[in-house]
Parts: sequence; structure tokens; C-alpha cells
Amino acid sequence: MDLLGDALAAMRVARPGSTLTRLRPPWGLRFDKIPGAGFHVVLQGSCWLLPPLGPAVPLGTGDVVFLRSGRRHGLADDPGTALGPFPPADPLDAGGGQDIRTVLLCGAYHLDLARPHPLLAQLPEVIHLPSRLGRHPSLRAAVDLLGRELDTPGFGSGSGVPMLVDLLLLYILRAWFDDQAAGANPTGWVLALRDQPIRSALQEIHSGPSRPWTVAELARRAGMSRATFARRFTDTVGQPPLSYLTWWRMTTAARRLRESDAPLSAIAKDAGYTSQFAFARAFKREFGDAPGHYRRLAAGPAS
Repeated sequence: MDLLGDALAAMRVARPGSTLTRLRPPWGLRFDKIPGAGFHVVLQGSCWLLPPLGPAVPLGTGDVVFLRSGRRHGLADDPGTALGPFPPADPLDAGGGQDIRTVLLCGAYHLDLARPHPLLAQLPEVIHLPSRLGRHPSLRAAVDLLGRELDTPGFGSGSGVPMLVDLLLLYILRAWFDDQAAGANPTGWVLALRDQPIRSALQEIHSGPSRPWTVAELARRAGMSRATFARRFTDTVGQPPLSYLTWWRMTTAARRLRESDAPLSAIAKDAGYTSQFAFARAFKREFGDAPGHYRRLAAGPAS
């Protein structure tokens, strides 16, 4: 099972979006808060990131920025330039000068931040991946493909661009996790994804959430003693094994309620509950709402 892909799929509520913007100096763009995560790629030129907190960050050609919770921020040719709304009235002709100096790829991932997967919740607010020769070649290739597709759209671009944007997110997170794992003391989910016994247990939970898992059985699958496994799992994942199991069951059940018309009895069974009543009680404890009502709210008003 793909743990990173699972985490993203569990949070996604809509297709991602992206925009290619060419800018003439002086220019400044204000990005208002969004219900999800944002990203920027500097395809040409340079600029400054004005993050939600902290000092301005210089960005150069090829740099990638990921903003985990989509908080308000800015991009500008200079930290002192006034910010205008994004997108500009003409995204191919923004700014006041004569020559295009900067080309940006900006996008958003629509995620359910009310219940972020703990893997994403442990990320910093801003991830900056500077362009360095030989570093993260897959990320660079995805950036090039997406930039070309937006610059010269062709047949199928409407379907291809969202898939490339999703792929870009995977490569951004993979690059960050790889960088952190190469550090002196990786912790949290960075360590969990590198710790083979813990990763195996997570894969078991993700691939079979309906199984009647116990800590002892997960520990046996991981090849560890029960006490050692429980302590190591909690330290890296941030939750005890059975708490994470319940969280994952409810998260995947909520996704099915939003995205399918499967009967509640089938969703309850796939979440590991033999009783629909027990499932409904557990779901309400997690979400504060009954499954049926949650589904109706997610569907929106009837047409």
C-alpha cells in the first residue's frame, strides 16, 4: 500500500487547480487563505515569498514552495512592493514594467483540513525546496511537464493537468521526506516511513482496516514484542496503534460517504463493524454527526 498516497487521498475533497502567470516588475500578489494547501514554482526569474510568519524568503528559478495549510501569504518582485489580488486581471501581463521577468506556476490542493492526516499535520507550515543541480530529479521533471502543459495546452490537457498537479504534490512531499530522512535525527512520520516494522504495521492497517486488529497481532506482524511495538508506534506516528486504526477506519468511511452511494451497512462492515449501530455511534464520536446526516451535508442542497 502507498501510505503517502493514502494520506492524500483521504483528505482530498476536489480536484486541484493551477495557473501559469507571467509578470513584469514591479509586481506583488496577495494569496488569500484557502481550504487546503497551496504551492508555487518559480519557472523563470526570481521573487520573494512573504510567508504567513517570519521574514521574506528569496526564491530563484526552479524553487518550489509548499504551504501546508493554505494560509494567507504573498509573492512579490521585492519585499517592499505593494500586493494586489491573485489572480491578476491579466495573468499573462501583470506588473507595470516592459519586460516579463518572472514566470510562476501557482496552484491549490483542496483538502479537508478539519481532520488532516497526521502525516501532513506534522509538516512545517512552509516547505521550501531550492533548485539544486542533481537534487530531486523526479520533482524537476514533474515541474517541467506541468509548466509545458499549461504553457501550450493540447488535447486532453483538461484531464492531464490535474493529474500532473497531483503528481507534483507527491514529489514535493517525497522530496521533503527524503531530505528530512537524510538528516541526523529524523522523527515522527519521517521516521515511521523509514522504520520497516512500523511501516509494515501501517500498511497492514491501511490495506485491511476491517480486520479485528489487536496490538499483539500488529506487533507479531512487525516482528516485535507488544510493549516495544506499542511504544515505537506511538512515538513515531503520534497515536497508539488502535487509536490510529480507529482514526483511519472513520476517515476512510467518511470518504466513502462523501464519494459513493454505498449503503451504510456495507461501509460499516468495511470499517470493521459488524453492527451498523456500533459504527454509527463510533462515527458520531469522531465527527460529531451521524453517518447519514454527514452524507447529506457532504452532498449539498438538492437540485
